[in-house]
This record gives sequence, structure tokens and C-alpha cells, in this order.
Amino acid sequence: MDTQQVATAVALLDRYDAAEIEHPGGTLLAHLVRVEERLARWEARPALRLAGLCHAAYGTDGFPTALMPLGRRAELAAVIGAEAEELVYLYGACGRAASYPRLAEGAPMVDRFSADEFMPSWQQRRDFAELTAANELDLVFASAEFARHAGAGILALLTRFRPLLSEHAWRDHVAAESIVDGE
Repeated sequence: MDTQQVATAVALLDRYDAAEIEHPGGTLLAHLVRVEERLARWEARPALRLAGLCHAAYGTDGFPTALMPLGRRAELAAVIGAEAEELVYLYGACGRAASYPRLAEGAPMVDRFSADEFMPSWQQRRDFAELTAANELDLVFASAEFARHAGAGILALLTRFRPLLSEHAWRDHVAAESIVDGE
């Protein structure tokens, strides 16, 4: 992957104050970088890695602080590419309560910004699940408090997502079990 593209994306995130926002395990920027690095270790393709780096740009259903307004989607796409930006939007737009329970079964997702239901492709589902795993597992590994508070729920969610996850993601899920179980 183009290291200059990553550096440009990090600079954009920094310009939108990601390094100033507290987040479990440090700052939001540190978390975003760790998610991209985890996806790289999982051998994710460049668009998914860049989406991982920028996944919180529009906020998420679990972390509502947005770095950029939705009206700046073209700005993000110019830096990370259209495919990666579409994944960032998908991740940020996901209405979790309605979408998570049956994502692996092929049910529609709910866009929390528009309240519309939509049917993601199989690849979008896989990318979404992989990005979710990278994001949530980073938090489990980076913050003992987060692991105690939310770890069991994260592991249960990723177990439901198992049909969509790579072997790399699943191995990290298994490794996280010992942290969540306090071993």
C-alpha cells in the first residue's frame, strides 16, 4: 500500500483533531492507526485498510463524535479513494441495533443517517464485519477497562459474524477471549 496515501490520510485526520479526542486506549488518532495496522497484519486489501484508518470520520453508532460532516465525503474520497470512503460511510451509517443481529444472515442494514434500509453486497458485509472486528478487538487489547466492560458482548458479536470473518480476524478473536475472561 502507498505509504504516502496513509500519511496524507493521517494528516487529514489530525487536521480534524483526531489526536485531541480521547478514546479507549489513548486518542482517537492512535486507535485509528492501530486499526489500520491490525488490518495490515490480517492482510486486508488497501481499500479496507484505508477505511479502517478513517472509519470514525463520520462518527459511528457506538462513537458519535464525527471528525467530518457528511458534506465532506468528497474530501475524504480524494485522500483515500472512492471504495475506501464508501466503506467508511457504510461503517459510520450502520444502525447497529437493527443491523448487527442478522448481518451474517444477509438481512438488510439500516442507515442511521437516513433511516433507510439497504442491502449490502456480500463483499460489503465481509468488509464491514472485518472492520468491526479490527475496531472492537483493538479496543479490547488496548483498554483493560473496555475489555472488562464490553468484552463479552464484543466476543459474542464477533461469534455471530464468524461466517464473514477472515482466519486472521478469528485468531485475534480467540486471543481476546483470554483477556476478556481475565486469564
